[in-house]
Amino acid sequence: MVLNSPNKRKWRRRGLILSLLIVLLPLLGLYLYGQLRTPGAMLTSENYTDRPIFSYWVNDNWGGNGGVTCCWRLDGPTAKVVWILSRTGEQARQGVKQERHEIELPMPPRGRDDRYLHVRFDPDNQVRLGWSPDLFSPFSPRPERAQNKEVDHE
Repeated sequence: MVLNSPNKRKWRRRGLILSLLIVLLPLLGLYLYGQLRTPGAMLTSENYTDRPIFSYWVNDNWGGNGGVTCCWRLDGPTAKVVWILSRTGEQARQGVKQERHEIELPMPPRGRDDRYLHVRFDPDNQVRLGWSPDLFSPFSPRPERAQNKEVDHE
């Protein structure tokens, strides 16, 4: 029996190609999944009311009462925002009670680099939503980055 017959070389080549496909196809699938999926989002809030926010939720995902919470799946055409207003010590002495509110808003468009959904609580129980790639508010002008300028020595 000849070990290097054309038939055996063909099957050895096919086995090598099949082995490479078994290893490379799952890796390719994972790479494509990572490139095409929308990552989880972080929630952060801005409170411009005269009362503290005790707690809030967006589509049943808890946003806390300040700071950032992570990592939520926030997609769909609308966002249901529920929040509980707390009270300061002075407001409690005056008899002000906690209040629960909710509103349904259109979900703002999300860019590929957007990771933070900002929930802005404005006076008169108005709420705004906006995406950003970082913690800078999409409702305020972004700070200018310092740029190095060359000095012309002519």
